[in-house]
Order: sequence, then structure tokens, then C-alpha cells
Amino acid sequence: MPKEANYPIRSVENSLDIIQVLQESNGARIRDLERELDMSKSAIHNHLSTLRANEYVNKEGETYRLGLKFLDHGGYVRDNLKLYTAGKSEVDRLAEETGASASLLTEEYGKGVTLYNSSGENAVNLPIRTGRRIHLHNIGLGKAVLAHLPESRIWEIIERHGLPKTTENTITTPEELFEEVKRIREQGYSLDIEEREMGLQCIAAPIRQEEKVVGAISASFPAGKIDNGFNEETKEAVQRASNQVGLEIKYS
Repeated sequence: MPKEANYPIRSVENSLDIIQVLQESNGARIRDLERELDMSKSAIHNHLSTLRANEYVNKEGETYRLGLKFLDHGGYVRDNLKLYTAGKSEVDRLAEETGASASLLTEEYGKGVTLYNSSGENAVNLPIRTGRRIHLHNIGLGKAVLAHLPESRIWEIIERHGLPKTTENTITTPEELFEEVKRIREQGYSLDIEEREMGLQCIAAPIRQEEKVVGAISASFPAGKIDNGFNEETKEAVQRASNQVGLEIKYS
């Protein structure tokens, strides 16, 4: 988990706060930012002017929005991840084989980050865009990662991010979560039965490299589509995919 900065630079933190609000609000006016942040109107304007001068923010009328320069940084980071370069084609293959929505996820700072999604012929639209940071406890991909982290690290994640409830099926207590991760370790895959999004379920498997979990891969379906036979077939496909990505990383 990240440590607190020894000597935080408040002006940098203020710019980051503005960027976060602009993203969460899909754009905002200065008076909107003034309500959200503990900053004066003039200070907000100065930060926005600097971000705009450096092409990180655009202005449409009175509304400021994040610019495409962030996409350049995100693309660079993703393209230099071995997990992404090794896993992209396998995610496409899994989507084609199962007809599902297939996804690739990694963990950073106790949150899950989706690196890539691919759609099979029977795919549903996933409510998780590439790059979005999400909780780990309420989604199959995240639980597959948690199951292969040390217990102390899982506790750190719980203490930092909590176990918020998103549906009636969400795990919300540490006791439930540790029972679940034990089951996942024993069976080698995780299930998400409408735990993050009603109407959506998935099967996920961890991707490991030298006994360390580096991510997970999943196949997602509309609720009710996974019966016992189909479950077994899809489970094997997902596990094959996770093993193949691990080999690709090892020998890349």
C-alpha cells in the first residue's frame, strides 16, 4: 500500500483534486469546483489555466473537461505492462471461444484496474471501462486476485478501501471474504453471481508469475446463463486462458 508523502506539495495535490472532480463530474465549471473543493475561486482558476496551457484540460464555454493528453499517458503505461501485451490476444481468444465478454485486470494500490475488454458474439456491455479503478471484493476478477495475496495484504486493502455493498449479493464482512478467498484458492477460480452488478455474473481465474499473482482474466455473462454444465466448460476455458497468459509473461 502507498505511504504518505514525506513532504506533500499542496499545490500538486490541489491540481490532482481538480482533475479528479473533472473526471467524476464529466466536466465542471469553476463555481462547481468551488463547491466541491476547499479552494478559492482565484486559486481554482490559476490551476485550470496552468492545466489548460499544458493541454491537460479543455474549456467549452464555462465548462472545463479533461483533455486527450491523459489518454497518451494511459496508453503508454498500459502498452508497457507485460500483463497487457501478453494477455490481450488471449482475452480476445477467450471471448471468441465462450461468446462472452472477456476481461483482463491487475491490482494497484489495493484497487483493481481493467486493462482490456473483448466481446464475444453473446457478450453483454460491461459497466467497467478500461482503466477504471474498482473495488476487488465484489467482482470475480478482484476476488481471484485477493485469493492469492498474503492475508496481511488483504487486511490492508480492507482497512484502506472497506467492503462497500453494491448489490444484495455483495460480500461485506471480512469473515465472509476470507471464507470466499479460501474457497477460491482451493478450486482455482472465482465466481461473481451478481455481486457488483445485478444481471451480470462471471467466472475468473488468477494469472500468476513465479507464485505471485499479477492479475486475473474472466468471462462474463447475463445472469442465469451459467448452469452446471456450462459452468464447467467455461471454467476450463478461463483457467486455460489464465495459464497461457502466465506462460506468455514468463517467456516474453
